[in-house]
Amino acid sequence: METTEKKHTLTKLAIICSKGSLDMAYPGLILANAARMSGVDATLFFTFWGLDIVNKKKIDHLHLTFVGNPSVPVPAMIAGLPGMEGFATSMMKREMEKLDIPSIREMLEILEDSGAEMYACQMAMDMFKLQKDDLVPQIKDVITAMDFMDLAADAQIIFI
Repeated sequence: METTEKKHTLTKLAIICSKGSLDMAYPGLILANAARMSGVDATLFFTFWGLDIVNKKKIDHLHLTFVGNPSVPVPAMIAGLPGMEGFATSMMKREMEKLDIPSIREMLEILEDSGAEMYACQMAMDMFKLQKDDLVPQIKDVITAMDFMDLAADAQIIFI
């Protein structure tokens, strides 16, 4: 039986992070980290609620999203009860600690150290009345959507 080795052709990955909940922050960061570990250029663009991931005041307080999430393993009526979101977030963080999964803040540091580039969306920054000083230092710059499109030319784009 003949085996063929699949050739890795991806050289550039651009990830748009548009949601700021704990469960939506990790996928983009993990994909960017995997890209960098594979020698693939990685660019992340944080827009709208995704800015919470890189907001100095919010980064350490991201929660799970229960309401409207069909994958939550509890009935919607219970998921909407006061305190459930915080309880589930605490449980998830404990499990992540057991598995030695880096925090969001640590993931951003790892990404920066690996050469990934991270940008914030100018329009969303203006909408939420944020300044670059409000963001973690790993954000290279605040750019427009058109600037991001230029950076993402020839990249595989993933929207999260």
